[in-house]
Amino acid sequence: MPKDRTKISKCLFPAAGYGTRFLPATKAIPKEMLPVLTKPLLQYGVEEAISAGIDTMAIVTGRGKRAIEDHFDISYELEHQIKGTSKEHYLTEIRAVITRCTFSYTRQIEMKGLGHAILCGETLIGDEPFAVILADDLCDNNIDSVLTQMVKLYEKYRCSIIAVEEIPPEDSNKYGIIAGNMEEDGVIRVANMVEKPDPKNAPSNLAIIGRYILTPDIFDILRETKPGKGGEIQITDALLTQAKEGRVIAYKFQGKRFDCGSVDGFVEATNYFYNKSKG
Repeated sequence: MPKDRTKISKCLFPAAGYGTRFLPATKAIPKEMLPVLTKPLLQYGVEEAISAGIDTMAIVTGRGKRAIEDHFDISYELEHQIKGTSKEHYLTEIRAVITRCTFSYTRQIEMKGLGHAILCGETLIGDEPFAVILADDLCDNNIDSVLTQMVKLYEKYRCSIIAVEEIPPEDSNKYGIIAGNMEEDGVIRVANMVEKPDPKNAPSNLAIIGRYILTPDIFDILRETKPGKGGEIQITDALLTQAKEGRVIAYKFQGKRFDCGSVDGFVEATNYFYNKSKG
């Protein structure tokens, strides 16, 4: 049984994917390290987790991802070079992140889908509820971050929470799509979910985006989950097992979300944060 606790203390970041839509840039640079302005996508995600009261970051990486570990570490040579200069303040944010958090890493040896990546993180998470952030879904909110909103919701419902947003129906084949019954404004008790359905078969226009809070029994479910869409182990299929028992809540979050896994979304996010920085 999941531990009865209100505090989510760990966040898992699946970061082993190849980022093929950004080739050749991602041939040697992890897609999670692509910068929106001067900050890598993954750092935005870590800062969102910190804003939700989380201090332990668990990162599932793969081959060619050493830059992630180096980023969340002290660079003594760089620190020495800019110490006392006008450039020293550029490292203020990342220093604060490194100081406040513990980082741990494991590798996903084979790319077998998001469900498999999350299962690879079990050794870092243990037997407790945890958050999941997909760094290429970049979210922004002027008040509470998306994950902060979800942590508050977990305190009330004590079950898995998934963030959803309305999408154009023709885009349903790009997302996991949910259907269910309204619990309260913006909160749906999930009854069904389908991974990347054709628009004519989609149960709604509510798409799952890259923010989750999962109860630890998800690991046992993932171990029993057969490969689904694309021959991969889908987290959607595992969550459906919980949903059939009434243990998944979908949340229409407050805020903006950018799909930085696509070039269009990445450019949109860059323009948005640039204009925000000048505002």
